[in-house]
Amino acid sequence: MPDRRPTIDDVARGAGVSKATVSAVLNDKGTVGHATRDRVIAVINQLNYRPSNPGSRARPRHRCIGLVIKEIDNPYYMEIAAGIGAFCRRQGYSVLVGSSEGDPAAEREMIDLLCEQGADGLVITPVMNADTDLSHLFELKRRNYPFVLLEQIRGVRASLVDVENVDASRRAVEFLIEEGHTRIVHLAGPTYSMHSEERMDGVRRAFSHSSLTIGDEAIIPAGAHLEDGYRAGLAYFRDLAPADRPTGVTCYNDLVALGLCRALGELGISVPGDVSVVGFDDLAMIPYMGVALTTVHVPKVEMGERATEMLIRIIEARKAQPPERVTFDGNLVVRDSTRRL
Repeated sequence: MPDRRPTIDDVARGAGVSKATVSAVLNDKGTVGHATRDRVIAVINQLNYRPSNPGSRARPRHRCIGLVIKEIDNPYYMEIAAGIGAFCRRQGYSVLVGSSEGDPAAEREMIDLLCEQGADGLVITPVMNADTDLSHLFELKRRNYPFVLLEQIRGVRASLVDVENVDASRRAVEFLIEEGHTRIVHLAGPTYSMHSEERMDGVRRAFSHSSLTIGDEAIIPAGAHLEDGYRAGLAYFRDLAPADRPTGVTCYNDLVALGLCRALGELGISVPGDVSVVGFDDLAMIPYMGVALTTVHVPKVEMGERATEMLIRIIEARKAQPPERVTFDGNLVVRDSTRRL
């Protein structure tokens, strides 16, 4: 096959159908029989054919990728974006960024918009909960549109770059147990994040490997933002007698941990004198805070670079690429917000 992008003519010829039939399959028309549709899709995947982005035809061709994040005010995603931007500049790509703010409908709209704006592929931090409609991701798969996920979605076979949340969260709790803490709670993340589920799973595993027990009351709903940790901390600790307080808290992320520290300070509860606090992510600003957090380091820039390298390889490949999975370890960094009892 010549060194060029396959066209709709190539797909039609390979499948033994008309271009109109290929177009009907691409646009999910109900006018094509199942056997013919399957044959066309098989040829699309074999040739690694991708339809042109409809919004890009009238503009000069340039190379860019889209990044869909979940929280525009979360520095975690900005550090990932820094890795993506650095790799893109080296490869001659630009980056378009949009945020879903945890709303599945907004995620769908953002993906549609970035595709219309001519993005050659997408890096996606997906919104995921029990009610999430994944049809837009299956649509990307059907159209052979390149994308890489930064959180796992069960049932979606796609390339993935992620952090080993379960083991990292387990090790954070085990660290507190080794430091002598027996009353430990966890401030959980948002319901739209698989990372939140995985980190709660890690907490439970740490307890199951110890002589301690954990009940549902030890998992406290919080969220992903500073104010979520602050409000959850005030609500939980305000009316607890000192003898009933947990002495250790692990948090969904650093922002929640920082919000919790603010709440504890207002309540006259010392960190780490009264309560040890552990975050997750190791944001770049953490070592410069008033009480430097003990936290799980996530290599965010490296994750962004690896996801972009993976995506550009898929975009520029002349044949279909099998999904690839890369998982980074999260390592505990001990600082000033924890102490041994």
